[in-house]
This record gives sequence, C-alpha cells and structure tokens, in this order.
Amino acid sequence: MNKISVQPVIMAGGSGTRLWPLSRAGFPKQFLVLAGNTSLFQQAAARLQGLGDAQLDVTAPVVVGNEEHRFLVLDQLREMQAEPAAVLLEPEGRNTAPALTLAALQALEEGGDPVLVVTSADQTVTDTAAFTQALRGAVAMAAEGALTVLGIQPDRPETGYGYIRADGERVAQFVEKPDAATAAKYVAAGSYYWNAGMFVMKASVWMAALERFRPDIASACRTAWAARRSDAKFVRPGKAEFAAVPSESVDYAVMEKCPGVLDIRMQPLAAGWNDLGAWDAVWQVAQKDADGNASVGDAIVTDSHNTLVHATSRLVGVVGLDDVVVVETPDAVLVTSREKSQDVKAIVNRLGREQRGEQVLHRKVHRPWGWYDSIDSGPRHQVKRILVKPGASLSLQMHHHRAEHWIVVSGTAEVTNGDKVTMLTENQSTYIPLGQTHRLANPGKLPLEIIEVQSGSYLGEDDIVRFEDTYGRK
Repeated sequence: MNKISVQPVIMAGGSGTRLWPLSRAGFPKQFLVLAGNTSLFQQAAARLQGLGDAQLDVTAPVVVGNEEHRFLVLDQLREMQAEPAAVLLEPEGRNTAPALTLAALQALEEGGDPVLVVTSADQTVTDTAAFTQALRGAVAMAAEGALTVLGIQPDRPETGYGYIRADGERVAQFVEKPDAATAAKYVAAGSYYWNAGMFVMKASVWMAALERFRPDIASACRTAWAARRSDAKFVRPGKAEFAAVPSESVDYAVMEKCPGVLDIRMQPLAAGWNDLGAWDAVWQVAQKDADGNASVGDAIVTDSHNTLVHATSRLVGVVGLDDVVVVETPDAVLVTSREKSQDVKAIVNRLGREQRGEQVLHRKVHRPWGWYDSIDSGPRHQVKRILVKPGASLSLQMHHHRAEHWIVVSGTAEVTNGDKVTMLTENQSTYIPLGQTHRLANPGKLPLEIIEVQSGSYLGEDDIVRFEDTYGRK
C-alpha cells in the first residue's frame, strides 16, 4: 500500500494585536513563549512532527510568513533541531487565501500532489494524541478528494469564533460570529462546532476550488509565484505582483461557498484547543490557584479572583482585583477587564495612528545576528546592551549623526573601525567616530555581549548606511 504524501503548512504571518503589549508587530504572538519553554510556533511545528505513521509520509513543514520575521522562523525551528522545507515570504499581508495558495503552488512544484495540512502558528492544544488522531482522520478524507475542515466541539457559548454546522461528517453551513444568545442556541443544538481555521486538502483540490470561486486570486497568485526569487530556504514571490493579489481569507474565498457544491467535510477535534486570540483566552488555558488567579513572572496577587498577571521585567503586585488582566513589559503596561480584553486592538490602532514605537517593537529587539536592548536614552544619548551570536556579524555600516563607544562585557569582538581590524576581549573598549565605516562581529564560539553608548544629534535606527550585509538588508 502506497503511503499518503502529507505536506504540513504552518501559517505564521499573523500580527497578534490583541495580545499587546507582549505581542508586537516585530515580534508577534506566534513567536512568544506564553507558557512552558517553547513558543506557540514551535508547539505547532512539534505537533505536526508527530503526524507520520505507517500510512502517512510527512515531509518537513512549509512555513508562510512575513519577510521581517524570516530569521525568527529559522532560529526557532533550529532551536528544536528542525528545518523547514521552505519559508514562503509574503512582501505584505494578503490574508490566508493567498498564503495557502502560495503553499499549494510550492507543493505542486515538484510534480506531486500532497495532502496539505494547514494550521495556524498561534494556537494551543493540550491533548496532542487526540490532535494527531483527528488530523489523521482529516488526511484520510482529504486523500479521497474532500476539502476538510476541523471543527471544535464547543464547551461554552463563544461569540469570538465562527461556527460550522455539520450533518454527520458533511459541512452543511459556515456561520459568522454570533451574538451571545445565538451562540447559546448553537451549543444547545449539538450540531455546531467552532471553526478552528485548520484545513486539510490536496494541493490540486485547493487550486481547483480557488479557480472555481475566486479565479482572480488564483491568477494573481500564479503571476506572483512565476516572478519568485529563491535564497536558500527563503522563497519570495514577486513583490509588485503579490501586491496586486486580492486580500481574502480561506473561509470567504472558498470554504463558505462549498457546502452543497463541492465535497466538503468536517473532522471533529476534541483536544483542548484554544486560539489564544486575546488575554482572556490566555487566562482560560493557564494554571490557576484556588481563587482562579494565574500569574507569570515575578507577581504577588492577593485578595483577587479570576485575574491574570503577566510580569516580564519587574515585580508586579495586585490587590483586590477580580476578572482583570495586568501585563507588564519594560516599556508598556496593560490593565484591562478580562471581558474587554478583545478590545486591546483599539490601543494598538491608536499607537499606529500616532506612529508610536510601542506598536512595532519591544525595548529588546531581536535581529538575525542576535539582539539589542535599549536600556537608557536621552535627547543626545542612548545606551544599549547588545548580544551577538557566535559566528555572526552586524553589517558594515556608518552613521551620519552619531558616534558610538563599545565596551566588551563578555566574549570576543572583532571590530572593523575604518581601515583597521582589531580584537577586543572582556573589559576592553573602542570608539567609533561619527561618519566612520565600522562593523562588529563575533568570531568566537560563545555569545558576545557589549554595552554601546551612542551620542549625537539624531539616534534613530534609520541613520544606518549599510555597505555589506550578510542578511540581505543592504
């Protein structure tokens, strides 16, 4: 018996605005460690690794994500000793239907027609064995030519999810997010399931359905795919061509049009699923004390009930609060009722309108070579902790408006300063004059940490002229 070829697809392009301030545009929720010691993206990849069996030949995952998160994807997979089949980089977000179409075109590229197992990177599952069993059932349906969705047995009236009405394994209808009274009726009826946004189908079946219902998206994606460029694991569709692709979700583009027209089925999933769409959902899945309080980090919670406290960088004390969420980061603090936690995106939208940096980046900013943490700043100075990974280097660059002092805290630094290259070790320092071409590299096998003191009339990150760059940012 021939094995069924399965291609996992991880959708990793979400922004996670409702989990601000922990989730930022530059480091969204799928890459965060919200519980345990692995990120949501890593958990999704690990769950898919266990899918293979005697009947299923499961390949490495294809990841669809944002250009600016490409090194986060690779770094987090390598932390779990995994490699992607490919990382498809969207120049800009066009919603899930174009993202899935890129994955389907990639899967069909080698002449095969695998079953695509499509899952988001920002969900949690508490029962991995049940999840695997359900996915295998969905793969069996998809191998017969069906478009298959996973439906979650609801355990409460939830207004934040869309629903699937099922007739046995057949999908009868997709339903929009209901009000509270309607959601209660759905739960009582027993034939309605939450739409988990997980899809399983052959690559050719998806393309045929898309051609039928949204040929404009199919055609535009094919044009962008034909203009793609590849760089190691990274595959970039044509930028201008992809910008012309209509933005649409998988559900709106295809799935909601299928009942009664195409073979669309549902596989029930009862595995402790949660999409962690807001802080209230994080509280629901967290471990709690006898009063229903959950805390992460250095937190003291007294005389409170059903409250979530997430402390990142300092002690947070909470007294006498019920049904409240408190999230602390080095540069922003959120306090909201659990009931209103879905509305955090309103704060993020305002930050965006005001062009505030707290919408995009944390104080600690991850880069492909390591990270930097802006620990102090003033009108004409900024102080950063910088960590450079072993073997990594920053770009060869210069600044028009600032000078820099570097002090090595630990490790070995190779410093290019104009036409001189010197080696610095612990407690040694150097000065980079304004306008001087320079580079910082770590030639050692241990992380390099330095303190950088910047001084000058302008200290913005856009005052960088790159001459050479390992990471394609020139």
